[in-house]
Amino acid sequence: MVRIVYVVYAWLVFVPVFVAVTILAAVVTFAGCLLGGEKVFAYYPGMIWSRLTCCLALCPVKVRGREYINRKQSYVFAANHQGAFDIFLIYGFLGVPVKWVMKAGLGKIPFVGAACRAAGFIFVDNSTRKAAAGSIIEAGKALRNGASIAIFPEGSRTCDGKTAKFKKGAFQMAFDQRLPIIPVTLNGPFHILPIHSLNLKCHKMEMIIHPPVLTDGIESSNGLKELAGQVHEIVSSALWKEYK
Repeated sequence: MVRIVYVVYAWLVFVPVFVAVTILAAVVTFAGCLLGGEKVFAYYPGMIWSRLTCCLALCPVKVRGREYINRKQSYVFAANHQGAFDIFLIYGFLGVPVKWVMKAGLGKIPFVGAACRAAGFIFVDNSTRKAAAGSIIEAGKALRNGASIAIFPEGSRTCDGKTAKFKKGAFQMAFDQRLPIIPVTLNGPFHILPIHSLNLKCHKMEMIIHPPVLTDGIESSNGLKELAGQVHEIVSSALWKEYK
């Protein structure tokens, strides 16, 4: 009975309110960034949008490890990709502004795509190796300007809750700029809205922020592979048992 009530609530309340709030947040972000307020409008509208979305979905959030973040330092935040709610969890509750590295296809979403471009987010084009390399260069420019980057090194959402192998793009960005990487473990979004599903479910979520992993000692591509494996191991170590 509870499940039926939630499904009705999701389609009659959550979906229409979410669409309205998404459009409003996108418009405010686009207009604010266009008028020169990128530092404020690239973060706060999206942060509020993300928190409201989690509240509307009736999904409680727990965060651990914020003390490992130095707000004066730029980072590459590398997280596992469980589901669509990963974005709301990181954007809403990480506690610091980030530039997103996202799939090029997301730029075609009405309102959202324009807002993301105005906010300086990086769209990854994996159609060719040259295009992918160009995306890494663009992300590097954002890092040089003092921003932090949030990225899902798996490249796509998990099909079973487990964490797939990490691609090296995120680690190349960190290596090029000699920036620390902060591994982030996400638990719960897989239960709420996994890949290939429109069936929203109510479930608790948890974000675990791990201590930074330094890139100073990396000297070769083999070192990047080892770094990716190390970060993958850290992220996987804090997954809930059902995802292991």
